[in-house]
Amino acid sequence: MKVARAILDGVITFALVFVVSAIVSYIYSLIAHGTGTFDWGTAVRLGIILGIALPYLHARQRKEGK
Repeated sequence: MKVARAILDGVITFALVFVVSAIVSYIYSLIAHGTGTFDWGTAVRLGIILGIALPYLHARQRKEGK
């Protein structure tokens, strides 16, 4: 897997996970606590972790398929 492709996959995954995690934390906060606040720290951490792990696993799966 080329480095540029891996970085692009990681950035795209990070962005998607970050947005979804932020929205979910806002909705949870709104329903459970009655205040609509974002949990930015959790959204960033989850985005970084899954932004690294998911593209790696996807590349490994593609490599095994060949």
